[in-house]
Amino acid sequence: MNNTRLTLRVDFGSRRSIGPGKIRLLEEIGRGGSISQAGRSLGMSYRRAWLLIDDLNRAFRRAVVRAKSGGSQGGGAVLTEFGSGLVRDYRAIETAAADAAKSRLRRLEAELRNSGRLNPDSPPRKTSIRGGKR
Repeated sequence: MNNTRLTLRVDFGSRRSIGPGKIRLLEEIGRGGSISQAGRSLGMSYRRAWLLIDDLNRAFRRAVVRAKSGGSQGGGAVLTEFGSGLVRDYRAIETAAADAAKSRLRRLEAELRNSGRLNPDSPPRKTSIRGGKR
């Protein structure tokens, strides 16, 4: 299963969810201690990163990320204990789901059309069937 992967999103009703993007953002904040740095490393603006964190903080009873006071080192952000647990729980659910789906994903992957394209992610070439006289 080279390119096949299971992507998991957990929906809490119609307006709240966590998925791979938010979890990667939390992991980056945990590593670097900065929302802006985490956003840059994931190719998103500070505003987008901040809005995602604000959404997570509003979704749960306990904060996921807290602002860190300034000082000589400047401010920043830290994952709360709950935020770290959220990342661990999501990754554990993701691993369990991938393990449970592995044989079925292999079966699906085996049924993929192999068209001889160099890049399997590129769209298939158009083919036409011509009939009649020219």
